[in-house]
Amino acid sequence: MSEQSHALRFANPVDESRGWKCALILLAFAGLGILVFAPLVVVFTEALSKGLSAALDALGGRDARAAIRLTLLVAAISVPVNAAFGIAAAWFITRYQFRGKAVLITLIDLPFSVSPVVAGLCLVLIFGANTSLGAWLVAHELPVIFALPGIVLATIFVTFPFVARELIPVMIEQGATEEEAALTLGAGPWRMFFTVTLPKIRWALLYGVLLCNARAMGEFGAVAVVSGKIRGQTTTMPIGIEMLYNEYQSVAAFAMAGLLALLALVTLAVKNLLERRHAGELSARGHG
Repeated sequence: MSEQSHALRFANPVDESRGWKCALILLAFAGLGILVFAPLVVVFTEALSKGLSAALDALGGRDARAAIRLTLLVAAISVPVNAAFGIAAAWFITRYQFRGKAVLITLIDLPFSVSPVVAGLCLVLIFGANTSLGAWLVAHELPVIFALPGIVLATIFVTFPFVARELIPVMIEQGATEEEAALTLGAGPWRMFFTVTLPKIRWALLYGVLLCNARAMGEFGAVAVVSGKIRGQTTTMPIGIEMLYNEYQSVAAFAMAGLLALLALVTLAVKNLLERRHAGELSARGHG
């Protein structure tokens, strides 16, 4: 009986593979439904529980507008800085051979392994008012902790790996042959970068920038430590959501959470659009 069942098991491998495929698809959709779609539905349902006007009124409040402006400002500062750092780091790692390259790559990945709360605490220990450097900065009216610079520094640290990690594999795969040819033909470093390197890495750069932007707008742990949670001044959207929820202002909290989720969904939609355009370009080149 066991031999017959064993034979039947391998009699229709196609049917068996289809069964596994369906099971895996159902499992994936179940996981997405529980972990992604259900929370989104709850967020938007709670935000609109008292009507759209109540949600818009909550987002139109002075503190809410200040939190939205601060979140967008921090992202607008940290993302270009990380883009520049990421390009420089990827260039240095992929175009030069030197001792300690593995250590440098590990340091780039450090924000992935260090808790954001620990990162914020380190900034407090360096720039806090109880330190000599922090006291000097406060005396010269240049505070870092409980001010915009501290929030920006915390966000830059947390989001630093995204651009570099998108660029490094692409630049390794493409190599430096075309860049060396451009230099041989007389192109300067900047012209070579903008005419040869940048067109080759633009899609990876855009992916990294989008991921960095999404992470910057949603960062909570490190920013919560260095911001001081001063309402209307150092409160970003994630921190504002927590404060409103703790004060039992559920509609306002979920309205802001819904706006943050919408920004994330827009980022995801742009990323998918860029991926389709990239795939279309690759397909057109292949047919060409």
